[in-house]
Amino acid sequence: MDKVQLFNIEISSLTLNELLHQLKKGVLFTPNVDHLVTLQKDYDFLCCYKTADWVVCDSRIVNLAAKFLGKGFKEVIPGSSFLPAFYNFHNANKNISIFLLGAAPGVGKVAMQNINEKVGWKIVIGAHSPSFGFEKNENECSKIIDIVNKSGANVLVVGVGAPKQEKWIMKYKSEMSNIDIFMALGATIDFEAGNIKRAPKIIQKFYLEWLYRLMSEPRRLWKRYLIDDFPFFYLILKQKLGLYTDPFK
Repeated sequence: MDKVQLFNIEISSLTLNELLHQLKKGVLFTPNVDHLVTLQKDYDFLCCYKTADWVVCDSRIVNLAAKFLGKGFKEVIPGSSFLPAFYNFHNANKNISIFLLGAAPGVGKVAMQNINEKVGWKIVIGAHSPSFGFEKNENECSKIIDIVNKSGANVLVVGVGAPKQEKWIMKYKSEMSNIDIFMALGATIDFEAGNIKRAPKIIQKFYLEWLYRLMSEPRRLWKRYLIDDFPFFYLILKQKLGLYTDPFK
């Protein structure tokens, strides 16, 4: 499998069709600009990425940066696009059962209903909205694991934001032996519920989905997009000039 080195991680270069056919087991992460910046200062997050089985490019801006460095990706695979592609690909596969973990109370249930209506059968068999700060509460985490295990699902979609979702998966995946595929997919559950709208295709085409999201949720996203993620472009330039060094080495 082709890989593209971006800063201190390797990202696989493959098409959506290739990923859908090859993804049978393992942990899937979808890095974007925010992830790549956070990976420069959060060692635990980096360790999660280093041990993930599938790491695919989520962002057109990340792909543009990779092209600037000399090697772009075969295809950009946003998490919000991958989940519908996954359940549509498996729409006749009764061996696939999905559990949704994340989003605000009630949102996961709506997403579950919407997906099942699209597919025509109950491919999503459970949904749960954890409390704020749940990842710090061992008792709540144990209850969530029990809910997932009792559901009978073999695919777990976690959408509680990065790096929380990636760290949670890596910490507890060994306690969910029935789960074959773990996906950390951010706001995807909200998208499936219709709680958040994706940018129109024309906006995505011109690399402006981030601006659409910012305008949709300015209070939550302004600092991330306009301040926190700005070092990404400086880091790309450093890698282009051969000056980038892993901060943890």
